[in-house]
Amino acid sequence: MRQFNIATAAGSFLLAVAIAGCASGPPVNKEASTSAIRAAEEVGASKVPSASFYLQLAKEESENGKALAASGDKEKAESMLMRAQADAELAVALSRGEADKTEAAQSMERVRQLREDNKLPQERK
Repeated sequence: MRQFNIATAAGSFLLAVAIAGCASGPPVNKEASTSAIRAAEEVGASKVPSASFYLQLAKEESENGKALAASGDKEKAESMLMRAQADAELAVALSRGEADKTEAAQSMERVRQLREDNKLPQERK
């Protein structure tokens, strides 16, 4: 009878540990912010002043989020990582906007040059 009680106690303890382990939930997702930061770097956000600011902010928030996740503060870590992702996505958008402006200016300059080369009248302003 005593062996049964020890076995029951050990089984109950293992069951409690297993339940406690499952109760912690899934780990914090760090990939979304990391991917967004990588995308911002690939489109050249570091070369656009306004985008560079948000890229740096995203990197700092990502590091803070990872540190919070390591210390076990899941809610704050997820919040910080979501902020990092949003700032990195903003950096991507700002970079693309700047690239569009540059391309438009270059196109206007080509049109001006073609008009000049062909001695066509300039557009009225």
